[in-house]
Amino acid sequence: MTLPTIDRTPLALRERLSAARAGGDRIALVPTMGALHDGHLSLIRLARTRASRVVASLFVNPTQFGPGEDLAAYPRNEARDLELLAEAGCDHVFAPGVEAIYPAGFATTVTVSGVSAPMEGTVRPHHFAGVATVVAKLLIQCAPNVAVFGEKDFQQLAVIRRLAADLDLPVEILGAPTIRAEDGLALSSRNAYLTPAQRLIAPALNRALRQAASAIAAGAAVDLAEAEGRRALLAAGFDAVDYFDVRLIGDLSRPPPGPLSAPARVLAAARLGTTRLIDNVAV
Repeated sequence: MTLPTIDRTPLALRERLSAARAGGDRIALVPTMGALHDGHLSLIRLARTRASRVVASLFVNPTQFGPGEDLAAYPRNEARDLELLAEAGCDHVFAPGVEAIYPAGFATTVTVSGVSAPMEGTVRPHHFAGVATVVAKLLIQCAPNVAVFGEKDFQQLAVIRRLAADLDLPVEILGAPTIRAEDGLALSSRNAYLTPAQRLIAPALNRALRQAASAIAAGAAVDLAEAEGRRALLAAGFDAVDYFDVRLIGDLSRPPPGPLSAPARVLAAARLGTTRLIDNVAV
C-alpha cells in the first residue's frame, strides 16, 4: 500500500497541485480534523468519483474551539489516518502545523452572517468564524474544482456554501450523506468519548429526529414536534439538549407557523456527560 504524499506548508501544496493542474488533473478537496472514521472515508470515495486527484487536509483547527472545549483532548493519530486515506483512494494530504495556517501576526477572521447565527452559532458563538476562516484558507491554498463536506454538520455545510458563493470562489461545494452505525448513531470522532452506557443511549438522538420529521411530514405543528423531540431526548437519558430545531434548508430560517410547506431539516445537539453529539435529518 502506497501512502499519500504529504505537504506541510501552503507553498508546498500549491506547487504540487499547480503541477497536477497543469497536467490536466481535476482536483477534489476533503477537509478534515483527522481521527478518521468511515464517515470521512465516504467523503474521500465520493471525491474520487468527481476528480482525478483527491486531497485531504488533516488539521485540528484551534480557532473553532471555544474556552473549555476539547481542543487538547481531540484525538490525533496521523499514522493511522494516512493508512485509512490510502485505502480510500486519497492521493495527497495537507497536514500543516498551526504556525503554517496562523503565522505570527495573523489578524484576519472570516465571518458569515445569517446561516451561522442560530443553533451552533448561539451555543458556540465563535465556532463558525473559526470554521469559515480555516475553510477559506484551505480553498484558496488548494484551489480545488470541488470540495466535499458531510451533511452531518448540516449548518456548517450551509455556512461554507454561503462563504464560497459570497466570495466568488470557483469551487463546487458538495454535501455527502451522513454515515451511521447500524443503530442509527451518526459516525463522529467524538463518539470515542462515550462510555459503554452512554453509547447505548446515543442512538436516541437519531430516533428523536426521525420521529419529529415523520410527525411534521404528516402535518404536525413544528413547535409541538420540537418540544416532543427535546422531551424524548431527556427521557432517553441525555443530560441536556442545546437545541432541537426545524429549519428551512435554504437559509436555515424558521418556518412560518402551521404545517410545513417547504423543504426543511430537523437539527439537534444534545449532551451525554461531557460529550456533545449533533445530528440532523431531512423532512
